[in-house]
Amino acid sequence: MMTLDAIKKHLQEHLSDGLVTIVGSGLSCAEGLPGMGELANYLSAELGPGLSVPDMALWEEIKELLATTGLEAALLAKAPTATLETAISATTGMLIANRERQVVSDVFNGKRKLRLTRLLAHLLKPSTGLTIVTTNYDRLVEIAVEEVGIGADTMFVGRFAASLNERESKLSFCRNVTYKKPNVTYHYRPRALICKPHGSLDWYLRDGRPVAYAGELHDAPRLIITPGQNKFRNGYESPFDLHRSKANDAIDRASRFLILGYGFNDDHLETHLAPAIKSGKPTLMLAHTLTPNAINFAMAHSNVTALESCADAGIVGTRLTINKMQKFIPNLEIWDVHQFIDEVLEP
Repeated sequence: MMTLDAIKKHLQEHLSDGLVTIVGSGLSCAEGLPGMGELANYLSAELGPGLSVPDMALWEEIKELLATTGLEAALLAKAPTATLETAISATTGMLIANRERQVVSDVFNGKRKLRLTRLLAHLLKPSTGLTIVTTNYDRLVEIAVEEVGIGADTMFVGRFAASLNERESKLSFCRNVTYKKPNVTYHYRPRALICKPHGSLDWYLRDGRPVAYAGELHDAPRLIITPGQNKFRNGYESPFDLHRSKANDAIDRASRFLILGYGFNDDHLETHLAPAIKSGKPTLMLAHTLTPNAINFAMAHSNVTALESCADAGIVGTRLTINKMQKFIPNLEIWDVHQFIDEVLEP
């Protein structure tokens, strides 16, 4: 088995050219946002008043499944109606937005630095842009990107009711154009292309078209895809389709992956991500607790390295999966991004 120094060198070398970063709910949970379990409890307690009689009856059936199967499995077993799904989406957005507001306040006032902000300082910034794919609704990725001093390209343009326009969004980061016959070269400021195939808290539907507005609109439907059967249908509507397409294109072109708190439970991404990993692209996973799907990838493919929280005989540390073998690293919690930076990138 590799020595600790060799392991750290291996981890450092992974953050090189052609990296695409996948951010899942685990990273937001580490910053204090709710996970699926807390969201299920909140929905169970808050959703109900104002529902129609048929929707209320269906929601009671879904609630019975929540405690035993979890939110996503419950919504897969009992697909909500369009009106019930709207209510679930609104309540979900309310919880996450309230929790996000506190995190944003702490960042703004200098009380905290996001894990992703610190990590981005150590990632290469290609001239074509750094791609970050996130299944999260919150805006912590966008905040982390701007906090490190690079542009956040979400493919929306404008400040009030911003329109979805990939080309204009990209060109807004252009800082110079040079001409050397016969070629025209566009020079862009360092930026990250942020792909959000499940939507975002600041996406709303206005007059039948998607717009982005950073404030709170209590009487406008948020464009977020909740778990369950309907996410597959909704994922092929605007703006989700463009963000999903750009994410999949980046995954196909990537040389390697950094996967943070993502559980491999989303078929929208897995249709491209899973084959890319199985093809041999180097992959590094960090999570508090790896899902069974993530563990299967790590144990089945030697190109996957995974770090997760572990305790052995009362000693807290990290379980490392590398070369399809597992090793316990005591007293080092390098599965957490902060500790990963402290111990591996800034020792």
